[in-house]
Amino acid sequence: MGLKVGDVIKFERKFTVEDVELFTKVSGDEGTHHINPDEQGRLIIQGLLTATLPTKIGGDNNVLARTMNFEFIKPVFTGDTIICEVTIEKYEKQERRIAITTSFVCTNQNEKIVLKGNFAGVIL
Repeated sequence: MGLKVGDVIKFERKFTVEDVELFTKVSGDEGTHHINPDEQGRLIIQGLLTATLPTKIGGDNNVLARTMNFEFIKPVFTGDTIICEVTIEKYEKQERRIAITTSFVCTNQNEKIVLKGNFAGVIL
């Protein structure tokens, strides 16, 4: 994939109870809000599970991350569909790799921002 500055890459995912259960096992993040449903029967998704959206886009493009910054704006619940938009801010060819810097914003199905931030790294 030939990336360039200004490109916007989108990815969408709907989170399930099974996702939360698996992430709880892997991460050990057993906060009661991830285990006990709210009055609407939903669990709150772990913040770092939500943050897998921009990392998936990095993985799709073979980015070896060096820095990642996340600002968690609103909670994400099971059943929510989250749309992540990653914008390429810097794409610079170097001697044996490519330096890349991005920004991203994740919104829920109601178009509310739930997560934003950036990541930078290299493509080998």
